[in-house]
Amino acid sequence: MKLDTIHHIAIIGRNYEKTHDFYVNKLGFEQLDEHIRPEKKDILFNVRKGNLVLEIFIKEDAPLRPAIPNPEHTGLRHIAFRVDSVEECLAQFDQLGISHQGLRRDDFDGKKMAFFFDPDGLPLEIHE
Repeated sequence: MKLDTIHHIAIIGRNYEKTHDFYVNKLGFEQLDEHIRPEKKDILFNVRKGNLVLEIFIKEDAPLRPAIPNPEHTGLRHIAFRVDSVEECLAQFDQLGISHQGLRRDDFDGKKMAFFFDPDGLPLEIHE
């Protein structure tokens, strides 16, 4: 069994406008498609950046994440994006109004990293 490549990562958001703006306009993903699915009471759209595809579901009635986003909750911990410069990304996040935590260093490889959050509080990471 070969399980060594990610096909896509699925994310659920509650607000189409905020989620679409975050991933497409702010993070720069290219929208591949969009499917309005009244029978499932959702909208599904796929976005791509490089080899990474995110499958994003918009479900207005999806249960909320806990009020204080914490990457230590059970389930998917976070998605980490490799970047050339964490400091440059954090400066861009500040210009774009993207909420983030401060710069820190990975406990194991010593490289720079920081957490940030999508509109629904999903923890995301940038890592050099």
